Amino acid sequence: MANLVTSLCCVVLAAVVVAYAQRRSQLVARNQYERMGSDVTMQCGSLDNDASVSWKVNGTDVKAQHRLEGPRLILTQVNLGHNGLYSCFQNPHGERRDTILLHIGIPPREPTVTCRSNTYPKGFYCSWHQLHATYVPTTFEVDVQHNQRSLEVQKDSVHKNRCHVRFPEVFSSFPYKVNVTAVNALGKASTTISFEESTIVKPDPPERVTATPIRLNPRRLEVSWQSPSTWPDIDNFPLKYFLRYRPLIRDQWQHVELSDSTSHTITDAYAGKEYIIQVAAKDTEIGTWSDWSVAVHATPWIEDPLPITSTTEGDFSTASDLSEPIDDDQEKGLEGASRDNTATETKTSPIPSSNAPQKAEPPVGRAAKLLTFFSPLLLGMLLLFM
Repeated sequence: MANLVTSLCCVVLAAVVVAYAQRRSQLVARNQYERMGSDVTMQCGSLDNDASVSWKVNGTDVKAQHRLEGPRLILTQVNLGHNGLYSCFQNPHGERRDTILLHIGIPPREPTVTCRSNTYPKGFYCSWHQLHATYVPTTFEVDVQHNQRSLEVQKDSVHKNRCHVRFPEVFSSFPYKVNVTAVNALGKASTTISFEESTIVKPDPPERVTATPIRLNPRRLEVSWQSPSTWPDIDNFPLKYFLRYRPLIRDQWQHVELSDSTSHTITDAYAGKEYIIQVAAKDTEIGTWSDWSVAVHATPWIEDPLPITSTTEGDFSTASDLSEPIDDDQEKGLEGASRDNTATETKTSPIPSSNAPQKAEPPVGRAAKLLTFFSPLLLGMLLLFM
């Protein structure tokens, strides 16, 4: 009897666990990827076709153009605005039965692939990118073939769309074939390129470029630089360099090609003009020129200006004459001259226009002047008769 009870308990417990797992699987959001512009159908769990359900997106009612067919929600001509978390609820009690995370995107197109060796002869790297966004996660698969065998590919730790490959042998005549495939939930696309070892060699630009003026030489600049630190074997695989320079006042560059030298003296600079200078590098036998180095600016030596001389002797004598004391006679003469100047200025003052009205002197004024003149005579005559 005890064994029977134990068996029944185990059966019930197993059924509960299965039901919980099914319910849990329905509640955990599942991803659904769909192409942009298509019509999308989302199924509410495993409900029957005659089940009545309602849908919400991000917690609110679905407002986009759609229709309901039993437990299915159909969205038409979806775009990025349809992305979201969709949940369905079974009527009439409104119990949530399923959750779908909808992702809208496009299939990948053929990636653009380039390969380059800046560490010759150690190896090369390849990089790739998509010209058009896919809006959904996209991964890349890389395969490199040489002389009918696959080479080991090492993903770059910094650049996610780059890988590194070691040269299996130096001076190989067999071409390399690189295939990069872009893959996402909506499709895949591949690009294959083929090249020879010598065509992808391209050093990094020279480093620590400096330009220094030469004392007492107003038309010279001493330029020096270092080979790129990424170039592993400068002794056995030497580089040559290309120097370009121009004054800021002109747009035309002057060029100098140098073999196995990391310095050069510019001898035809314009005196006193600021120059811009750059350097590029290349393997002496194969490959292409590097990009230009970071530009540096320099100005040839300029002679120090001469010190400013003191004022002339004539200036000092003039100042001393003005500082001598003036005696009384000189002061009177100056005052007279000042009066003469004042009179002169008065005489040469502007003449009023002939059209301007002239104000007449009132008659009362003239009678008052006559009375003032004859008043002493009249007073004397009165005293004589008294």
